[in-house]
Amino acid sequence: QVHLVESGGGLVQPGGSLGLSCAASGTIVSDNVMGWYRQAPGKEREFVAAIRRSGTTKYADSVKGRFTISRDNVKHTVSLQMNSLKPEDTAAYYCNFREVVSGSVYWGQGTQVTVSS
Repeated sequence: QVHLVESGGGLVQPGGSLGLSCAASGTIVSDNVMGWYRQAPGKEREFVAAIRRSGTTKYADSVKGRFTISRDNVKHTVSLQMNSLKPEDTAAYYCNFREVVSGSVYWGQGTQVTVSS
């Protein structure tokens, strides 16, 4: 199976920036989509951004223009650069790995991002 290890969460003031990273290890299938989801207390987990091996990206409307997702197909990593952070971005952020052919989905442990003054 795939194991995902995240890093980069923390406390930041509104308007600030944070960068999240996720490294995949184990049995890596080349045809995959990697991305990020987030979950605030009392709310459902929601899609943030995703990127295909080709580099094609998709973003939630709430983060377009502020967040940038990227990946390294050699290192099997995905990153999320978060700029102009808002208090409503506060959530646990989860790395996601989906095998296109099998449909198998793997999740990271989650890393907390808190945007507050």
